[in-house]
Amino acid sequence: MIRSLWTASTGMSAQQTNMDVIAHNLANANTTGFKRSRGNFEDLMYQIVTPPGAETSDDNTIPDGIQIGMGAKTVSVSKIFTQGSFTQTENAYDMGIEGKGFFKILRGEEEVYTRAGSFKVDSEGYIVDSGGNRLQPEISIPDEAVSVDIDAGGKVTAVDASGKVLSTQQINLYNFPNPAGLLSLGHNYFIPTEASGEEEEAQPGSDGVGTLLQGYLESSNVNVVEEMVNMIVSQRAYEANSKIIKTTDEMLQIANNVKA
Repeated sequence: MIRSLWTASTGMSAQQTNMDVIAHNLANANTTGFKRSRGNFEDLMYQIVTPPGAETSDDNTIPDGIQIGMGAKTVSVSKIFTQGSFTQTENAYDMGIEGKGFFKILRGEEEVYTRAGSFKVDSEGYIVDSGGNRLQPEISIPDEAVSVDIDAGGKVTAVDASGKVLSTQQINLYNFPNPAGLLSLGHNYFIPTEASGEEEEAQPGSDGVGTLLQGYLESSNVNVVEEMVNMIVSQRAYEANSKIIKTTDEMLQIANNVKA
């Protein structure tokens, strides 16, 4: 059997995975706090017919040899944590992170992390996300508060109608040595793994974490034009590999039709 059939099939499989990643990015182009993914690929093993540097019968050295590759495979799909743009919402509880870091959320009994800063106040006065899960550490807004100010350093100040300060609380951010190693749970949530490392808690603007922007939301970092270009490149590569399979099949047909 001609090797190129199997080699081209691995290329088609890799490009199909690449297209899946691109489709997911484009589907979340308007998802708050979403971070795009990128497929990473590597070549498969080689059949070494003649190794480079092998000696010939007349004591010469072969400069390059014969190494025939076996195709490609997907080695990883990485999250790209570049900064997204900001959209002003005029909601006092919406927060965008300018720089590194994550919000910590308590979902049931599990602590999860997110870049999506779309927050509200629940019936008990606590700041919660869109799923009703409380921001950690818990921030409670007094019923008498008429305005809430959140500064760049995460200080939350609630003021009543007379201008009296009712409470002052602190929002912290959390960073990881390798954010790309976080496990995606969907719903804009991540949890740490051994690859991501342990959380590092810090006040916004200190220890390498970003600052907060009150009344703003971080948009997805998906560049639609870039993804469309990647889609075209992936489609053409898939088409080229399918052409190899078709051509190889024609070569086999020619061989089968050879008459003695």
